[in-house]
Amino acid sequence: PNARTGMKGVFAPSGTTIPGTGMVLKPSNIRGEESNGMLCSEREMGMSDEHDGIIDLPENAPIGAPFAEIAGLDDPVIDINVTPNKQDCLGVRGIARDLAAAGLGALKPLDATPVEGSYDSPIDVELNLEAGYEGACSCFLGRHFRGLKTGASPEWLRRRLTAIGLRPISALVDMTNFITYDLGRPLHVFDAGKVSGNIQARMATPGEEFLALDGKDYVLDGEITVIADQSAAEAIGGVMGGEASGCTDDTTEMFLEAALFDAHRTAATGRRLGIESDARYRFERGVDPAMVRPGVEVATRLVLEMCGGEPSHTVLAGTPDGPAKIVGFRPARVTELIGMDVAEDEQRKILADLGFGIEDGDGQWQVTAPTWRTDIDGEADIVEEVARIAGYDRIKSTPLPRVNITAKPALTAPQRRRPAAKRALAVRGMMECVTWSFMPRRFAELFGGGGDEMQLANPISSELDAMRPSMLGNLILAVGRNVDRGHDDVGLFEVGPQYLDPTPKGQAFVAAGVRRGRDARRHWAGPPREVDAYDAKADAQAVLEAIGAPTASMQIAAEAPAWYHPGRSAVMRLGPKNVLAAFGEIHPRILDRMDVTGPMVGFEVFIENAPPPKAKASRNRDKLLVSDLPSVQRDFAFVVDQDTAAEAVLRAAKGADKTFIGEVNVFDIYSGKGIEDGKKSVAITARLEPTDTTLTDPEIEAIAAKIVAAVEKATGAVLRG
Repeated sequence: PNARTGMKGVFAPSGTTIPGTGMVLKPSNIRGEESNGMLCSEREMGMSDEHDGIIDLPENAPIGAPFAEIAGLDDPVIDINVTPNKQDCLGVRGIARDLAAAGLGALKPLDATPVEGSYDSPIDVELNLEAGYEGACSCFLGRHFRGLKTGASPEWLRRRLTAIGLRPISALVDMTNFITYDLGRPLHVFDAGKVSGNIQARMATPGEEFLALDGKDYVLDGEITVIADQSAAEAIGGVMGGEASGCTDDTTEMFLEAALFDAHRTAATGRRLGIESDARYRFERGVDPAMVRPGVEVATRLVLEMCGGEPSHTVLAGTPDGPAKIVGFRPARVTELIGMDVAEDEQRKILADLGFGIEDGDGQWQVTAPTWRTDIDGEADIVEEVARIAGYDRIKSTPLPRVNITAKPALTAPQRRRPAAKRALAVRGMMECVTWSFMPRRFAELFGGGGDEMQLANPISSELDAMRPSMLGNLILAVGRNVDRGHDDVGLFEVGPQYLDPTPKGQAFVAAGVRRGRDARRHWAGPPREVDAYDAKADAQAVLEAIGAPTASMQIAAEAPAWYHPGRSAVMRLGPKNVLAAFGEIHPRILDRMDVTGPMVGFEVFIENAPPPKAKASRNRDKLLVSDLPSVQRDFAFVVDQDTAAEAVLRAAKGADKTFIGEVNVFDIYSGKGIEDGKKSVAITARLEPTDTTLTDPEIEAIAAKIVAAVEKATGAVLRG
């Protein structure tokens, strides 16, 4: 509508991608005229929401020149990938601090001189958080403004925001975006005329509905922090504001908010609602608590400069500053850990330039971490700060010495067991998976873990906040995800570490697996069976055999951990204390607590508990002894106590005569009519193998008598008549 003869505008030819809409221009025919491009508005150029007309360039604008040059948008833009531990560099000031410490210029002091308020704020702030949720918002600072004349932000601010890909909206909103990127301090502005009563930080009411600034409706739950007035939620804490109280060009009264929100809760809220925002990105990584008040003072100056008006006195709830973190540091550790030769004076200057406080102590420095460095935890972190500013190029290149010796095996005997265990389980039809070494604390508690000492100080996710005490937990969840996607018959295994406590004995290397569903695919010959505890036992035994454990000497005992079904599980052990493996059906209560459908069976093989082979491995094989004489099979039925393990009967029978007794198996266990209460009948079959001559009847009877005597002595059994 503003087009006129002689006007100069921004032309986009065919093939151009329009920045504001993403549309690619193509030749077209409009009212019978061929069109090979278009003149663009500010909204189409991604500069603002203005779309009432095309961009009107000055008369002296050179025809054919790139619009970026005319508009001053051709400044170089540097994209910086910030690692999660460098949250202080999510603002220009943090990056400038690092550059200044490295010798590239000097860091300008921040002008955050307090601005005196001229009246008491009509809106107060409160922290209305129930017990257990006090950390959701630890500090809330606010300031009221009146007599504002809002509108578009000044040209310098619009250019800076446009240069980094942000769309200018209005002076108040642009001010908060500028401070977010300049100081790394997210702020929020409310239209005070749309706020009812005081403003409070509280937990959302389950089912509470919220219309956010992105135009979407969200349903909140009781784990989400909100900023609310006396009637409804006005913002999701640390994530996004609400449309109902948003500032517009008609806003004359505004309330400025600067708060501190819990990093883990902010991250969980953003993931749960699917909201990505600049505020969330910073709060979930950690925001400088000491920047709450300076951020408000800097924002106040910008508001008064751009919109006029007058500010109130600030209102505060909570405490903006936490305790200082002090770390003992020995300058010599830089050389010991990194191999860099950095003089103590240089180390002191580097740390001071980065904002660290230093006090000389007895043999070491007491280094106080600045408030914006929440990632500093120990002496090694201080060493890293010195090394990265001094420059890793100062590490001297030292070639490895050439030594002419016979190479040793690349893997130790314990290391060779791990691939052997993987191959054994893969042969049995299981699929290997690799899960996190972490798991939710509520699940870790189900497997004997979840203690405070095994909590992660900086978890990658609020749902992965504890070290896994058993690999079964993550495997059960993985099987459950497969079932949810229609894969009912699943067998997964993993070989890796698990962490019961911080001591060396509490960390074990384990081969674990979980099965669910049927043991084979459907077949015309008959239906497949459901997997049971014996499948898990066979899996565990296959691993033990593959790693060279003395399986012939193992005992089976019904002493499995509490996460197994008490009547359908057992352990394999050598002696009374050395447990090699546990197996059985997973307890239904565990599956219910983890919200997965069963039944499932699992096993855990403690690889490091298996003793090494007594004899050195040899390429020579034992002589194969095969007799051409007929073997003899004899059956025995023993009455034993109900709690006597059948394995004890087998072991005693097999040890009765090591020369002639070959295989011994159980073929029946019976209790009921004809058997005393508290007793059961265990029937075994023993195969007798002759060596030089065929066994005579007297010899057979003598061996049978040895078997009966050995079983009676070991178990108190009575031969059933």
